[in-house]
Amino acid sequence: MEPPNDETGPKDVTASKDGADSTDGASKDEADVAAVHKAVIASAIGNCVEWFDFGVFSAGVMTAIIGTVFFPEEATGSASLRSFALIAAAFLARPFGGMFFGPMGDKLGRKRVLATTIMLMSGSTFVIGILPGYGTIGVAAPLLLLLVRLVQGFSTGGEYGGAATMIAEYAPTRRRGFFGSFLEMGTLTGYILGAGLVLLMDLALTTEAMHSWGWRIPFLLSLPLGLVGLYVRTRIEDTPTFQQMEEAGKKAQSPLKETLEHYWRVILMLIGIVFLLNVADYTLLTFMPSYLVDFLEMNDTTAQLITIGVEAVMIMVIVPLGALSDRIGRKPLLMTAAIGYIVLSWPAFALMQTENAIGVAFGYAIVGGLLVLILAVIAATFPAMFPTKVRYGAFAIGYNISTSLFGGTAAVLVGSLIDATGSNYVPAYYLMLAGLVALVPIMKIPETAGVPIEKAGELKAPEPAGSGAGPRA
Repeated sequence: MEPPNDETGPKDVTASKDGADSTDGASKDEADVAAVHKAVIASAIGNCVEWFDFGVFSAGVMTAIIGTVFFPEEATGSASLRSFALIAAAFLARPFGGMFFGPMGDKLGRKRVLATTIMLMSGSTFVIGILPGYGTIGVAAPLLLLLVRLVQGFSTGGEYGGAATMIAEYAPTRRRGFFGSFLEMGTLTGYILGAGLVLLMDLALTTEAMHSWGWRIPFLLSLPLGLVGLYVRTRIEDTPTFQQMEEAGKKAQSPLKETLEHYWRVILMLIGIVFLLNVADYTLLTFMPSYLVDFLEMNDTTAQLITIGVEAVMIMVIVPLGALSDRIGRKPLLMTAAIGYIVLSWPAFALMQTENAIGVAFGYAIVGGLLVLILAVIAATFPAMFPTKVRYGAFAIGYNISTSLFGGTAAVLVGSLIDATGSNYVPAYYLMLAGLVALVPIMKIPETAGVPIEKAGELKAPEPAGSGAGPRA
């Protein structure tokens, strides 16, 4: 998608009161458009690969197949819960990947690390497609699958922070929200590709063929997708912001140490906001397809069509919302989402209990509509919380600790609580809690729309030009 030109594009808070753009944002606004587009594509395709795997692994029919192919019949819990446990296990490795790859990206550059993570992610998904099942190698099957998922989680721990940092450091200041929204478009596109492929395979094959060999095909296709991403990532330069810092000799000697010593408070605020992001994201995209089938007793096809349909609408609105944040700021969208989850989660899930496909779709759309408000701005918001010298590492550490604790566990926790309580409203209560928790750090973080990325994230970040106010707390 081509960005709007300067005459028609969104004007953000960098504009002064007489309409002139700030000097601080000028260099970014005059950035090489082709280079920005390449950076956006290179970053988004990694997210696409990551969520292609989730789209495949969490599809209702696939969770049942994985839970039976790799485990003995007498294993405890439903097949879907066993699959969700494997998803959760992979998240245990994500903080370690963040602590390993993040500071490395601050020391060696964003480009090198992102080339490594995309191949580890796509390669791990590919390996799942060739693993023998329990009937062939016995207990080694679930152990090997667990190992592959841990490698995948480790590599994913270094992916998102670097991809968001890449876009934020390439994007013009007054259009950082617009370009950043494409990263999460990669998320939704990857999920739809994965879930859609599983749906097509399920419709085209007999149940026997799908359980025998058909389930492997979507996993195998992740490798060529990863190779395309690697090709794109190896043909871009490192970010101008990182290169400027490197040339000025301002790189942190020990990025991990400096991150933990000086930016732990900001990391805690990031963890609080990502708590809501992850509960909403992984409930909607990982748990809900199985929720509709296992707990609301919808058929697989209808459940997948509702999921894909809602996410297709989210794709259509995410870029305009990102552009809107360049005009009005990131915090208004984040605040709306947090308050929306507190107020609307219960009504949304009440609609899903109507046993009517339209009611279910409308309730699902409420949850997805609030989520897309967050997704549209996080790639512009989170990198700007930290300075360039520790940006990749600090973002990766905070993001992945929160994701490990609250994202990977969301499906298992919610599913288990529904089994234990018999209440289908458990996801709504969890979303309401997450909204309450996230509201506090959202109110405390400074507004960074309009702040040049080179100056963002300092302990006293500058105000957007034309605001007429001092630094915010």
